[in-house]
Amino acid sequence: MRILPVLFLAPALSACSVASTAVDVVTLPVKVVSSGVDAVTTSQSEADEKRGRAIRKEEERLGRERRALEDRCRKGRARPEDICPQ
Repeated sequence: MRILPVLFLAPALSACSVASTAVDVVTLPVKVVSSGVDAVTTSQSEADEKRGRAIRKEEERLGRERRALEDRCRKGRARPEDICPQ
């Protein structure tokens, strides 16, 4: 007698998994297209972050060059194109 309720629940459980699989199959193309569009496009915040990184990198490079120039001027090894403060 205890097996009888289990037999009635078995089709209901498999129907849920079939419905879940059907939903997954239907939504898969939408997910693929949206992730493809997201990979190709750049949001404004991503563009701002990229520009900020580029600016910081350029400022670091200029700082290194300025320190190297000051070092050359201080040690008396200035190049002809260097403009050393007197």
